[in-house]
Amino acid sequence: MTTWTDHTADRPISLTAPSGIDRAAHHRLDEAWLAAAWSHPSTRCFVVSGGQVLIDETPDGATELVMTPSFEAPLTEAHRYFLGTDEEGISYFALQKDSLPGRMDQSARPAGLREAGLLLSPRDAGLMAHAVALENWQRLHRFCSRCGERTVIAAAGHIRRCPACGAEHYPRTDPAVIMAVTDEEDRILLGRQVHWPEGRFSTLAGFVEPGESIEQSVRREVQEEVGVTVGPVQYVASQPWPFPSSLMLGFMAHATSTEINVDGDEIHEARWFSRDELGAAFESGEVLPPYGISIAARLIELWYGRPLPTRSAF
Repeated sequence: MTTWTDHTADRPISLTAPSGIDRAAHHRLDEAWLAAAWSHPSTRCFVVSGGQVLIDETPDGATELVMTPSFEAPLTEAHRYFLGTDEEGISYFALQKDSLPGRMDQSARPAGLREAGLLLSPRDAGLMAHAVALENWQRLHRFCSRCGERTVIAAAGHIRRCPACGAEHYPRTDPAVIMAVTDEEDRILLGRQVHWPEGRFSTLAGFVEPGESIEQSVRREVQEEVGVTVGPVQYVASQPWPFPSSLMLGFMAHATSTEINVDGDEIHEARWFSRDELGAAFESGEVLPPYGISIAARLIELWYGRPLPTRSAF
């Protein structure tokens, strides 16, 4: 495997820009420090519920997370997650609740990461991605996988402990490969999943299996989904993708065969596109690009040579 070097791109992949937040993991087990940080007047917190947060527009047209001082926060003890500190020493917490709080000014609105990630600053997007990932994990892993007992939250939201057998469980991250496959004619291979709307095409992707390298996973997924054989594989970049718990590992891959045979289970349709063909398909509406926050859009752009047209989310 070699690493792809992009000499022309000036737009970072969403959710990967430096956030300026130090996660300060060494404080997560220090209950005295956490209590002091929570009670400090500079501390800021926000509520996460069902993968959504409140966002608001500032007078200068920017979008930001709706955060409050900790002393104005809704009450919760168990579901309070420490996210880190910034360069000014401000601590940030997320509060997991069953619903988002109402806003007296009526200007804020709920948003998920697919929308908010494109609008928020790197700091706010990083905090939101961290909080959404923890919330998803917490909701889905309440019981011990060893003995079945209900677990309790520890380490400021980053561990669940079993009081019965003593097992500790950590937030889950599932590695997944996502790849822009090209052939000898420099065409790109795009597919449409069975549950996507007509015309929605994107790169192929799939989860890394146990005992498998990421290079092997790229080749296996492409072969299984569309019947195309892949040779050289080049790593591009990774992207956190907490829907609910993935880390997307992005690649450019070179095909050594071109005959397509879709599996019919995950991929309904797959096609090779030249740049001119894809541009014309975008223009006519025959093909809808992936949503701009995803690394899939960035991988296609690396090959396409210019930004993809903006479409609604899916």
